[in-house]
Amino acid sequence: MKQTIVIPVTDGVLSSHFGHCEEFYFASVEDKKIIEEHMQTPPEHEPGLYPKWVKEHGGTLVIAGGMGQRARNLFAENGVEIIVGGPSELPRKVAEDYLNGTLQTTANTCDH
Repeated sequence: MKQTIVIPVTDGVLSSHFGHCEEFYFASVEDKKIIEEHMQTPPEHEPGLYPKWVKEHGGTLVIAGGMGQRARNLFAENGVEIIVGGPSELPRKVAEDYLNGTLQTTANTCDH
């Protein structure tokens, strides 16, 4: 199965708040292996913009530390799966842990 994992990044690690990240890590995955990866700077943040932007750039799964309900709803409307409560680790490690079934998550760190 082909998918693209997207992780918001701040200071080189998974961002604790989705909407306030500096850039996004994109990992193209086939057969549970990362085959291509790159970082991409998003447009200036506006409420509701990032879910559409991620989908337009091929994202199928977002792993974030925290995400507000509006963004979660917009991702659902666009058919993008989300996981919240991701750890502040290097994005490749987070993606690999997800693919290996060893990703440890906590509570959503965003309450709006």
